[in-house]
Amino acid sequence: MKQRKVVILGSTGSIGTSALKVAKEHPERMQVVALAAHSSVQKLAEQAREYNVKHVCLYDETRVADLRELLPADVTVYAGEEGLCELARLAEADMVLVSIIGTAGLKPTLSAIEEGKDLAIASKEILVMAGEVVMGRAREKGVAVLPVDSEHNAIFQCLQGHQGGSEQVSRLILTASGGPFRTTPAEELQHVTLEQALKHPTWNMGQKITIDSATLFNKGLEMIEARWLFGITMDKIDVVVHPQSIVHSLVEYTDGSILAQLSASDMCFPIQYAVTWPDRVQNTLPHLNLAQIASLRFEEPRWDDFPALRLARMAGTVGGTMPAMYNAANEVAVQAFVDGKLSFPGIWQTVDKVLNKVTARDYHGELAIILEDDALARETARSFIC
Repeated sequence: MKQRKVVILGSTGSIGTSALKVAKEHPERMQVVALAAHSSVQKLAEQAREYNVKHVCLYDETRVADLRELLPADVTVYAGEEGLCELARLAEADMVLVSIIGTAGLKPTLSAIEEGKDLAIASKEILVMAGEVVMGRAREKGVAVLPVDSEHNAIFQCLQGHQGGSEQVSRLILTASGGPFRTTPAEELQHVTLEQALKHPTWNMGQKITIDSATLFNKGLEMIEARWLFGITMDKIDVVVHPQSIVHSLVEYTDGSILAQLSASDMCFPIQYAVTWPDRVQNTLPHLNLAQIASLRFEEPRWDDFPALRLARMAGTVGGTMPAMYNAANEVAVQAFVDGKLSFPGIWQTVDKVLNKVTARDYHGELAIILEDDALARETARSFIC
């Protein structure tokens, strides 16, 4: 029985707090050695005291002094992107759980890989931007990359024990809840408010990911992420709407067999499996009663009404820096929607315009090229919004 010594980057968000629940229930399997947050000073300090953590990082460097005042003198406080990288390199850690929203987790992820730390990845933007680099370096270093997103964790579980390689996989099928507008007529989407977009029917998540779930950009990002995690082409990655969020994803093999992973909707399930893999450990999480559930419902996504999926397939197929620009343009458009500068459909309309204007480049492992095109996509998106 192995205890993982884990650094949690993004500890105050929904994934981070769920990871801390897993650590509390399974102290023999998971010890938290470092925590990082963006700007939630009070919550980060409370977590550090409760879990007796001696290393913390605040990404917002302007509030580091406030954090130090709330912590014992023996706690080392780091700051900014370099602080995240230092936590990722901690000698006493053997796993880094990355749950930072956006692109800020990329450099810390690469730092962890260079130090031979296993990764538990919940920040899909990292693999969308630089999947080729991240997965290539992980293979070189012999580092395990374990998915924490419920969908990718489900696929990972369905692939366990399969010896035939990706050529025997016919499709990876990601499930989507459909979000709050699954049945909303297309002509009404123009009038969607921020409050409505933040009412997810299944999951309690942060603002950005909740809006992405409403537009289906979250599922588009997951399609690209799956391409790199599992070494499979975009044409073999599909999406099905499953509003009950019980089947978390499926793998179809070339003989027609489909394997699925089912569990209650609780992020502690995939986090625990990532931390305890390859073992399965008993817990107090709710178990499914299939007779009580009675039936499971599946639907075809509304590809025309929610173009995020089509744009993701195109970006992932083109490759190079196009996925990074897909992600960057979406981040800008979502913020504009939050700020009241863009309508709900304006999010995907802006991304579509950006991807039709910019030209993707092969980056050949050069992060500088990715970051340049990420910045270009953001600038282009803002030009369409303003």
